[in-house]
Amino acid sequence: MSTPVLEPDQRPVLTELNRQRSFATSRAITALMLREMSTTYGRSPIGYLWAILQPVAGIVLLTLVFSLIFRAPPIGKSFGLFYATGLVPFLLYMEVQGKLATSIQFSRQLLIYPSVTVIDAILARFILNLLTQLLVAFILFAALMSISETHAVVDLAAISLALAMAAALGLGVGVINAFLFGMFDEWIRIWAVLNRPMFIVSCVLFLFETIPEPYRGYLWFNPLIHIIGQMRRGFYPLYEAEYVSPAYVFLVSLVLLLFGLIFLKRYAQYILTET
Repeated sequence: MSTPVLEPDQRPVLTELNRQRSFATSRAITALMLREMSTTYGRSPIGYLWAILQPVAGIVLLTLVFSLIFRAPPIGKSFGLFYATGLVPFLLYMEVQGKLATSIQFSRQLLIYPSVTVIDAILARFILNLLTQLLVAFILFAALMSISETHAVVDLAAISLALAMAAALGLGVGVINAFLFGMFDEWIRIWAVLNRPMFIVSCVLFLFETIPEPYRGYLWFNPLIHIIGQMRRGFYPLYEAEYVSPAYVFLVSLVLLLFGLIFLKRYAQYILTET
């Protein structure tokens, strides 16, 4: 079967349609981002201040408790920096995946319009929450490096890779959960239970190397282990973290993302109308 050839006067029409759709998509994403900024963070800077105070409070609490128990952190000289290198990427992942998982429910009223798609809703939440968490990370690390003697050597490439890994995993997990949350109400409760021990088993409070075998081998399959290990590489040049595999994290993220997009493309209308 031969491929139809477009007449010259048809090509500009298709080009114009593509431009209109691209403009509509960017406009929808921007509108969704502004809507979430208003509803989530409020119309005053206090809402964004709370996004910064949450990890700060966690780091201060961990520093106070463990400085009373131990004379020095597992690596380095600053308890605050050690726990920040674990907490910041962990919270970035948790915030991104959590927001994306509920993106359909959050934007359900707007998704009835043809110009707003499920992908628009997901991208809007991903961009906004990723930028917010990156800003929080920059402020926290800059403050820690300026007010305390951390003796850290900052490797921006290693830190950027860790943040990219956390963002990718949050995107993959969030998109597949956007489908699962929409299809199965029970999965919301199951996921909440599964997430409870993640803070402990993701090496936020300790080093992966201190875990005895065979548990160390089991925990290696937790992608957050690799993300936090990579982040600590970026501040502690003597910490080799040979177990870290960025390829593994990106592969898991890509597989989850692809499956999530495939299922959402097929069942998005059902989720919006039947659930």
